[in-house]
Amino acid sequence: MLLALAIPTLIISFGCMVLFSESLNIKAKPANLIHVACIGDSITAGSGYPVHLQAMLGDSYEVGNFGATGSSVLLNSDTPYMKQSAFQEAKAFQPSFAVIMMGTNDAHEATYESIESFQADYKKIISAYQELESNPQIWLVTPPPIFENELDLSAMTLMQGVVSQIKQIADELDLPMIDVNTALINYPEYFGDGVHPNSEGAMLIACEINQAITLNGMTDATPYMQHIF
Repeated sequence: MLLALAIPTLIISFGCMVLFSESLNIKAKPANLIHVACIGDSITAGSGYPVHLQAMLGDSYEVGNFGATGSSVLLNSDTPYMKQSAFQEAKAFQPSFAVIMMGTNDAHEATYESIESFQADYKKIISAYQELESNPQIWLVTPPPIFENELDLSAMTLMQGVVSQIKQIADELDLPMIDVNTALINYPEYFGDGVHPNSEGAMLIACEINQAITLNGMTDATPYMQHIF
């Protein structure tokens, strides 16, 4: 049974690897690129998933990395994302897609004390991008799972206080959601410090986001699906 469950995941992962490898043949980019803004914390800033996503999406897209290390959704924290330069830079990028993956630092023991403001503060981030002239499609991404770590980040508070609220926001605002938390929950070996994904984890994150944009966005999904099946 375990082998049967693992086979589909291996097929999808292999499909992503093939797609990524083939996309490394860089071509001249067209003038009118589709901008994809990757908005988040250190997982976005440092994991490398935006680089993988760029290769997967191809040369019709420009993927921007607007991760801010240590940032949180909550405004009542030491490093709220809305007060970081990356927040303004992502707006200036005028994205067609705004991919928001935040919430990990909001599960920190000290920051979590203000979790009752999470939905209101998250909606402020969303609203700021919805007001852009480019009128981007907003994607809410659940943060990756948290495993045993020494960073005072709790898996329980992430799931109960952060991921659950992101799902509520997506339902309330009728926004599409990408669940990378579920995609990575069975891969603790992809997290060296229990929090930050390695290259394999970043690849899976990029794969989930690529699939969502490709199947529901402006591009033909056929080539991607052919690699998977």
